[in-house]
Amino acid sequence: MIARSLVAALALAAVSFATSAYAQDAAAGEKSFNKCRACHQVGETAKNTVGPVLNGLFGRKSGTIEGYNYTDANKNSGITWDDAVFAEYIKDPKAKIPGTKMAFAGIKKEDEIKDLTAFLKQFGADGKKK
Repeated sequence: MIARSLVAALALAAVSFATSAYAQDAAAGEKSFNKCRACHQVGETAKNTVGPVLNGLFGRKSGTIEGYNYTDANKNSGITWDDAVFAEYIKDPKAKIPGTKMAFAGIKKEDEIKDLTAFLKQFGADGKKK
């Protein structure tokens, strides 16, 4: 009984460690951002194109980048971007914000989303890396 409990505790600890040990990889996230580059830019020279600039995304309210023509759905979504909201959105943008004009199939892999998040979080609102 004690041996079984010990094995169970060790297995739980190993799963917890493996989950928490995953480090977000901004370099891998930059590669993932290639899926976004057709419509979005980041960095000091970023400009709105098909989609808005993604500098300073986290902590920003949806639909607020000056000079970008957002849908009413984005402007009125009430979303403030954080890790959890972005992860849900990037999996299926049209499901998270019905009426958005973002035509993107989504990124489904959790690790890839975490890496993309790490990459985007590097950029402040001014486009400079933090």
